Amino acid sequence: MIEREKVKSIVEEWLEGKEYFLVDVEVSPDDRIVVEIDHAEGVWIEDCCDLSRYIEDHLSRDEEDYELEVGSAGIGQPFKVEQQYINCIGKQVEVLDGDGKKYKGELLSVEERKFKVQTQEKQKQEGKKRPVLVDVEHEFSMDDVKYCKYVIEFK
Repeated sequence: MIEREKVKSIVEEWLEGKEYFLVDVEVSPDDRIVVEIDHAEGVWIEDCCDLSRYIEDHLSRDEEDYELEVGSAGIGQPFKVEQQYINCIGKQVEVLDGDGKKYKGELLSVEERKFKVQTQEKQKQEGKKRPVLVDVEHEFSMDDVKYCKYVIEFK
């Protein structure tokens, strides 16, 4: 079986000096390799092809037969690495916290595996008959949320 760390090392070697970053490497027991990369401005198919060829040049099919898939992390998919959070600062995200409560708002900041999201919530204010929309900041730990993902909006 092909080792995940070996594939990860090959990918990281290819990534050196590039603005791409590694999101995930999975190797199944039957040697199906899935590599996900990302970039702040999106992933180009040509770069996926280059990375795929690079990996194939560094693995031997004579030693092990494998299936290889190289692609982007996928828009709208839950974030897996901190750089994905950083790239979405100022954009709309959806968070499902550890208790199962959803929040939708603007990703404000990311620091030391924590991130802040500003939502708009209705709150009763003194002297007002109806609840008013107010901005509320929520802080989350990346380790404690079930997911955080970019919200695709059509206007």
